[in-house]
This record gives sequence, C-alpha cells and structure tokens, in this order.
Amino acid sequence: QVQFMESGGGLVQPGGSLRLSCASAGNIESINFAAWVRQAPGKQREMVASISGPGIVYYADFVKGRFTISRDNTENTVYLQMNTLEPEDTAVYYCNVNAMVSGSVRNYWGQGTQVTVSS
Repeated sequence: QVQFMESGGGLVQPGGSLRLSCASAGNIESINFAAWVRQAPGKQREMVASISGPGIVYYADFVKGRFTISRDNTENTVYLQMNTLEPEDTAVYYCNVNAMVSGSVRNYWGQGTQVTVSS
C-alpha cells in the first residue's frame, strides 16, 4: 500500500529552522508533483510551496526567501526547509503528492506534522 508520511515538525523559537520530510512507502515509480500545504487553527488550508516533475518550484508570497522545497527522486521523498520561522508559521503541515503508481497518477495526502513557532 502506497502512503506518504511527514516528519520533522516540532517546537522552535522565532527565527529558528526546521526541515520537514515527506517520505514515501510502497511501490512508487515517480513523483509527478508535490506540494506542502498548511492549516493553522481556525483557518483554511493554504498552499505553501510546490515542485513539479521537471523541478519547477512555486512559493507562496509569505514564505518566499525563507522556505525551500526540494525532492529526492531516488528516495521519492520531498523536503521543506524552513528558515527564519515566525509565529505566524505555526500550523499543521501536510504534503500532497501526485505519484505514478502502477502506471497511473494517484493523489496522496500525508497525516500532517505540527510546527509550532513560539518563544
């Protein structure tokens, strides 16, 4: 069974850094598209960053210059390096992946990882 699982969240002080990982399990041929999405308490989910198959990246304005999305094609893992974290970045972070599985593109969500930025 294919699944993606986030890790790397935690409690960090303002200005600190965290690196989130979205690791795959199961027989995945490739990742066509991946995105990090976050949801803060009482707010809707919002796109943070994405990376396409050819490696084209997108960042929401509120993370530009602070976050970096990357992908390991060998391990079928997606990362989100988060620097200069702010209290407003506190949220549950989810990865959303379009992966090629058994010849078809399928969409997967991870279970989420909590990021809390507080002094």
